Amino acid sequence: MSSSPAAVKAESLSQKDTWISIGIIGMLFFIFGFVSWVNAILIPYFKITFTLSNFDSYLVAFAFYISYLVMSLPSSYLLKAVGFKKGMMYGFFAMAVGAYLFIPAALTKTYELFLLGLFTLGTGLAVLQTAANPYVTILGPKERAAQRISIMGIFNKGAGILAPILFAAVVLRVGDSELFQQLDQMSPEAKDAATTELIRRVINPYAVVGTVLVALGVFVRFSPLPEIDTEHESEEVAQANSGKTSILQFPHLILGAFAIFLHVGTQVIAIDTVIPYANSFGISLLDAKVFPSFTLAFTILGYLIGISLIPKFISQVNVLRICTLLGTVLTLLIVFASGPIQFWGMTVDISILFVVLLGLANSLVWAGIWPLALDGLGRFTKVGASILIMGLCGNAIMPMIYGYFADLYSVKMAYWVLLPCYLYLVFYAVKGHQIKSWKS
Repeated sequence: MSSSPAAVKAESLSQKDTWISIGIIGMLFFIFGFVSWVNAILIPYFKITFTLSNFDSYLVAFAFYISYLVMSLPSSYLLKAVGFKKGMMYGFFAMAVGAYLFIPAALTKTYELFLLGLFTLGTGLAVLQTAANPYVTILGPKERAAQRISIMGIFNKGAGILAPILFAAVVLRVGDSELFQQLDQMSPEAKDAATTELIRRVINPYAVVGTVLVALGVFVRFSPLPEIDTEHESEEVAQANSGKTSILQFPHLILGAFAIFLHVGTQVIAIDTVIPYANSFGISLLDAKVFPSFTLAFTILGYLIGISLIPKFISQVNVLRICTLLGTVLTLLIVFASGPIQFWGMTVDISILFVVLLGLANSLVWAGIWPLALDGLGRFTKVGASILIMGLCGNAIMPMIYGYFADLYSVKMAYWVLLPCYLYLVFYAVKGHQIKSWKS
């Protein structure tokens, strides 16, 4: 069926129902963040325990995020068939299967099985993201969409701050820094025993995560979250879309999907590479584990600025322009700046701080792109959202490109890959979102 029988128009919801919905969707974004950003520490952890190259270690991000490319469009058809709430439940159940796959992967010490688990986790998230992002975008006035998405971002990145720290607290031990340094000097038998013990530490936390995800799926299915109708267009939108038969006839959406691809790629590079980058300056994993949290803290700062200023003092499109320009400048500073500074009780290279500050530059890009890309889609909204979610495969591909150049040149010079990304984002913020016809 095309729409749930209980589906309602977003504008018909009371203020109370709207805020209840925002709270429930905020919980979903917290889960997105927790499961996604723990990859920031899984990458260096697997790199050590499986003795991987930079390129191979970023297969963690690739396996997790490539599922968005594969599963986003099927997710939109699932949502059209069963509605938002049942679709979200199925998404949580798929994520739980992925988490449980970590148990046999750890017991058999099989990297490929870990990657399958990550792909399955990403599959569930593809369903949830395809539902939650358009849901919060249309859940209120269009000009305040970036503000609502910023609130969701606080839930998402707040979980991202906690995830690496909690994972490190559960999995890492006080003497692990010395153990990591000694692995290469161990005999093959001793090294195998040590790395087997290390990798099996993930069993308990992911068993707990899987169980929580099952419970959340049941909760969302029977929660008071209303089913939003996206199938019936307003008269104005219906007239504008009367001659359109394909999602490809919305260039501002397609260009926006590529913008999402590049944006999430820059975001995951900033977060998932900062620990290995700090390691290149001699900072240990135990000390460097805080850097992803600082990056996400700056992202949350950006969200708070957005919530305070949009749309009363500045429009969401102008905020998008400022953030993309800031990312361009910070990329150049990462590559060209160097020198020691004191940060969080450590002596670090100043370029590490500029990587951390990318969190601020990236903060309101996602929130700026979504309302611009979905503008005027009407009955194409769910499919359009799935196209945007497919852009999340940038999280899979961009770190691999970074890892390739890090192995070929250096972890510092590999940050050059960010420059063309931010330049395109500047283009979309200034011009690309205004292109409503391929002939214009």
